[in-house]
Amino acid sequence: MTAPIRVLVCDDQMLIRTGLVTIIGAQPDFEVAGECGDGRAAVDLAGKLRPDVVVMDVRMPVLDGIEATRLLAGAGVPHPVKVLVLTTFNLDEYVYEALRAGASGFLLKDAPPDQLLNGIRTVASGAALLAPEVTRQLVGRHAARIRPAGTTPEVPLTPRELEVLRLIADGLSNSEIAASLVISPETVKTFVSRILTKLELRDRVQAVVYAYRHGLVT
Repeated sequence: MTAPIRVLVCDDQMLIRTGLVTIIGAQPDFEVAGECGDGRAAVDLAGKLRPDVVVMDVRMPVLDGIEATRLLAGAGVPHPVKVLVLTTFNLDEYVYEALRAGASGFLLKDAPPDQLLNGIRTVASGAALLAPEVTRQLVGRHAARIRPAGTTPEVPLTPRELEVLRLIADGLSNSEIAASLVISPETVKTFVSRILTKLELRDRVQAVVYAYRHGLVT
């Protein structure tokens, strides 16, 4: 038997939180590890409960979801937790800030239940929820804000790995990268894994942000 995916639900609206807990708890492959109504409580509970995924609202009292995500999954966090941001606001700024804070995915609250459940499964598996092309569009629009001024820092990748990273940032899937470089999809997977390990990144979303931040794509 595979262990259930343990989920912490954080939303300040009790009705919505109860609905999420009910939907998630009804699935045989999920377990609701806990629930709370603000970002500070989410950070504290996640430290105690160590859930596989935190479903996080954006606008909350005490500590908002973006800052809570940064404390749970941001750069330098010793034991990051996977965060799926859930909000009513379909704005680039929220998506961008959530991804920059370390979120592994982003969904709207009006998404159907099966999309929510599949989103949690996707994030729990270690994959990014947003499609690469969507991520590229979002990060690309904010590239000027995250690209450093002056000298571009050295990137610890081989020329081939850099080539693969740029194609990831361009929104290509593994199969499309394989076709572009005339290599096998399995080889691409190896390159992607190596890139994430070398750069200490969690997923392809962070790889796209990294590529823009270091001026590797325009």
